[in-house]
Amino acid sequence: MYKKILVATDGSPLSDKAIDQAIEVAVALKAKLFVFYASPSYPLPAYAGGVVYEPISKKEFAAFVTEEAEKILAAAEDKIKKANVECSSIHVLAATPWEAILGAANENNCELIVMASHGRRGISAMLLGSETQKVLTHSTLPVLVIR
Repeated sequence: MYKKILVATDGSPLSDKAIDQAIEVAVALKAKLFVFYASPSYPLPAYAGGVVYEPISKKEFAAFVTEEAEKILAAAEDKIKKANVECSSIHVLAATPWEAILGAANENNCELIVMASHGRRGISAMLLGSETQKVLTHSTLPVLVIR
C-alpha cells in the first residue's frame, strides 16, 4: 500500500497531531516518512520616497528561517525515530507552500500526504486552511487531513 508518506508540518499543535497520525500509519504499513517544512520566501523590499528599505538582509533571513526549520524538523524527527520509523526531513523556501508540498511528495515518490486541516494563517484557518485546501484541490495523491 503506502510505502512513502509525506507529512507536512508548521510546528503548530495541530501539525503535531498530523505527525502522530502519520507515525501510526507508517508503523502499521512499515512505511518511510518524509517530514516537510516550508519557510516563507524572502520578503520583497519596501520602497518609500525613492529609498529601498530591507528590514533584514537576505543572509540574516536565511539564517533565521533555517534555524526555525531545524527546530521544527528536529522535534518531528525525534518523535518519529522514537517510534522506530525511518524518516527524512525536507526544508524549502516557498512563496506557495502547497506547491512545495506537492513538489516534494512527487520528487520523493510519496504515495500519501498527511497534513493538518489548518496551520497558523489567521482568519483563513477558521474552517479549512488555504494551503490544505489547495493541496486537496491540486493533488493527484491521496491526502489525509487531520483535525
